[in-house]
Amino acid sequence: MTYRILTLSPGSTSTKVAVFEGQECLMRANVTHPAEELARFDRAVDQLDYRIKTVEAELDRADIALDSMDAFSGYCGGMGPTRGGIFAIDQTVCDHVLNCGMNHPAILGAPILFSFAQRTGKPAFAVNQPDTDELDDVARITGYPGVYRKSHVHCLNQKECAIRFAQSIGTTYDQVNVIVAHVGGGLSVAAHRHGWMVDTNDVLEGSGPFAPNRSGDVPLKPVVSLLAGGTQTKAQVMSVIGRTGGLKGLLGTDDARQIDQMIADGDPWATLVYDAMAYQTAKAIGALAAALEGAVDGIVLTGGVSHDKIFVNAVTRRVGWIAPVTVYAGDFEMEGAASGAVRALDGTESVMTYTGDPSWDGFRLAGAPADVEA
Repeated sequence: MTYRILTLSPGSTSTKVAVFEGQECLMRANVTHPAEELARFDRAVDQLDYRIKTVEAELDRADIALDSMDAFSGYCGGMGPTRGGIFAIDQTVCDHVLNCGMNHPAILGAPILFSFAQRTGKPAFAVNQPDTDELDDVARITGYPGVYRKSHVHCLNQKECAIRFAQSIGTTYDQVNVIVAHVGGGLSVAAHRHGWMVDTNDVLEGSGPFAPNRSGDVPLKPVVSLLAGGTQTKAQVMSVIGRTGGLKGLLGTDDARQIDQMIADGDPWATLVYDAMAYQTAKAIGALAAALEGAVDGIVLTGGVSHDKIFVNAVTRRVGWIAPVTVYAGDFEMEGAASGAVRALDGTESVMTYTGDPSWDGFRLAGAPADVEA
């Protein structure tokens, strides 16, 4: 059966909306919200009605009726650490995300979808929500007591690409071992073992390879010295970690096309820095191959930077000996949300009920230090 699915993803300054009917995308929009509009709202939760109207306006513009949908699905932040998969969005989900203390419009995904579901009598789903955490316990340990690794990655796109890879080789996601590297503004590399994302860097907390606008792993003592000596404030350090580091900080731009031109013009620093990002990405892939004990069926490169042949070739020549490299360039979050809803409607994947209980909430082992929140 062919289903019509509305998908969405509320971002900090934009709202992505798409409608799929089977494999066909009937409409897709990325609505940018003017800063002066968003300034009217003190908190992200206050934007709920505004974002709902945004989606409705895009549907009207495309002459698509809300009640023509079979289901609603999307990017739903604030659900806390859970296992991956498909959750039915209900009042419990909405109450949790709207009161979780997170001040980012991603928390509006579930309430927007639920409002449409209530209005039409059709189901709403959260698919591989962004706080999915399926890490093996051994992957959580660091040498700093009380600081543990957690999973904050591009889960929806990561899992969608892993599912597509499994299908491409004639099997299913729960039957393969695949390493996926999503390289966009942030950079996440994850090991997927038989349907579970068992190890990855934490994009939110700043670990992993450096990215187009994020610093990634750095030696700790020099950063501590910057803070202790007053050279940089905590706000400045946090900005470099999450917004202005990486390619942007080193080269003044995070646009791969501009960097390619710099390289073509013979800029040796741009050449070295761009290769270094590919080098670090390849090292992360190699490390996760060890986490999978060498049993790797494939390596997938995705995200916006994966459109760039210079980057893809630089990674592939370093990791192609581990397993074949497949490229799904771009972002498949909307497609992933839609395909998850289809699996739910078809009954090919179970739909879970959200309880709010975290998939990981610290170790309960004798001698384990309490978790230190960032």
